[in-house]
Amino acid sequence: MDKILIILIAIAIFLIFNPIYYINMRGYVGKAFGKKWLKIWVNKVYFWQSSLFVSSAGTFLIMFILKGSIF
Repeated sequence: MDKILIILIAIAIFLIFNPIYYINMRGYVGKAFGKKWLKIWVNKVYFWQSSLFVSSAGTFLIMFILKGSIF
């Protein structure tokens, strides 16, 4: 039961990080590169890849901090 709770917390953190990153970076990319940049399929894949990477890294960092603070 304890492992399931940890996995659920990690998924929740990931699902919070990803939209926040996506919304913030989509505005930045739209201003810096133009709205057409995100309409190209290869650029969309690159953008989502970076979004998944940053969300995963943020989730790992928060889980590491929580582990250190609880135990």
